[in-house]
Amino acid sequence: MSGRPGEKNHRLAALALAGAAALALAARRAWSLDPHLVRTASGPALVYTTRDAVGARVRVLRTGGVYQSATYLDEARRMEPVFAYYRAFARALELRPGARRVLAVGGGGFAFPKLVAAEHPGVRTDVAEIDPAVIRAARRWFFLDDAVALARAGGGDLRVFSDDGRAFLERAPEASYDVIALDAFVGAEPVWALATVGALRAARRALVPGGVLAANVVSRDGGADVSFLRSVVATARVVFSHVEVFPATDDSHAAEDNYLVVASDGSLCLSDAIGYDADFLGEVLLDE
Repeated sequence: MSGRPGEKNHRLAALALAGAAALALAARRAWSLDPHLVRTASGPALVYTTRDAVGARVRVLRTGGVYQSATYLDEARRMEPVFAYYRAFARALELRPGARRVLAVGGGGFAFPKLVAAEHPGVRTDVAEIDPAVIRAARRWFFLDDAVALARAGGGDLRVFSDDGRAFLERAPEASYDVIALDAFVGAEPVWALATVGALRAARRALVPGGVLAANVVSRDGGADVSFLRSVVATARVVFSHVEVFPATDDSHAAEDNYLVVASDGSLCLSDAIGYDADFLGEVLLDE
């Protein structure tokens, strides 16, 4: 039955509201620690507080059934990343010890920009986050404004742009960043437009000579499927002279494996990089 005009839309709206309410109820039953429902562009998300393996309080942002970001609530640890792959992003700064300009594409809970603000005084970080609701959540629950103040107190800055990451890359002035960190997901799905040859060429143009690109790539099927990783590596090799991969999996917080793909036209020589050969390379990703 097609129903009366508008009836279908009313039913869909009611289902969406019921689904959001069920999600919030599930959060209360599962964690019972101050859950909040956030309506993001990619669907309902949950902010709630849990505890890590040693009992420290951790606030998390969860969308699409996966953790997007997290922060410690202890004042002394608020700028410290909870997840291993955010700490892995800092390796890019180690490869560029004189870095003064950083771009992070994908904000989430702003864990990596917070780390830069705390541990790399004088660095100016720009963050492109497409969803204003995510930015508001970061300001309310993930200490983003504290990180901005900390960065400025250290002689640097932390600027947030509500913007599409690919468009931001393409508009960036040539040779404007020492490090670019790509960490954009819709739930568990990576943003394809940030992994293509066109996107990586835009990133390379925005990097200074010898600058470093770092991209977070997540497996599928509990770590069994790394096809997207294979394609990202193959695509990066089209654009950059040096491409390395190293593991950044957090066994205590993630069901999937995280890998950091690091690319540069300068030497990398990461001691813990995973070796790969031509047989590992997947399909090169192109814009449609």
